[in-house]
Amino acid sequence: MSAVQLLWMPLVLCVVHGGLSNGACVEVDSDTEAVVGQGFKLGCISCKMRGEVEASATVDWWFMAKGESEFSHIYSYADMVGMVNDERFLDRLDWMGSKNTFDLQDGSIYIVNVTLNDTGTYRCYFDRTLTFSYYEYRTNTTKYITINVAPKASRGMASILSEVMMYVSIIGLQLWLLVEMVYCYRKIAAAGEEALRESAAEYLAIASESKDNCTGVAVAE
Repeated sequence: MSAVQLLWMPLVLCVVHGGLSNGACVEVDSDTEAVVGQGFKLGCISCKMRGEVEASATVDWWFMAKGESEFSHIYSYADMVGMVNDERFLDRLDWMGSKNTFDLQDGSIYIVNVTLNDTGTYRCYFDRTLTFSYYEYRTNTTKYITINVAPKASRGMASILSEVMMYVSIIGLQLWLLVEMVYCYRKIAAAGEEALRESAAEYLAIASESKDNCTGVAVAE
């Protein structure tokens, strides 16, 4: 086996292994800023620590509105079926989590047509059962998300700075292109002038040589 084949073999194995393995689970925090009249995703991810172990899970969502002191059960998802349990969210909650599996790791939901009354704290509860060869192990995870609902979308400082930097970059690029064009034009013009001078010098040299030849011929006669 050649040295090149030996170098390529680990890369090929990594690619094959990556294609056969499942996508990695990453626990990302949910957004917390919603806008009236728009949709909003309440993110809740609970990764299973041992991917090779079979498991099943259910997800329940609870809500405590701003000014209230107790949580209300608003949504439940089990056996691949979701159910809205609070009249305030009827026809306004959709499942956005893991699909076509009992082994839930993404328990996100989506609020349709957000209102100011949706401001408050949401509690996401994972109830997971791990199935081993001779026993089952039950575990749970709870996450809290506090969202604020604004009457209209507001631009954050990061967005403003990003737009300013974009315009600065565009203007800077245009100036740089202008400088490059001027530089190239001058360089081409200088090269053209040099070529003209060289051509004129060659012409003069040829003319002088021809004149000398003609003079010599005349003298000889």
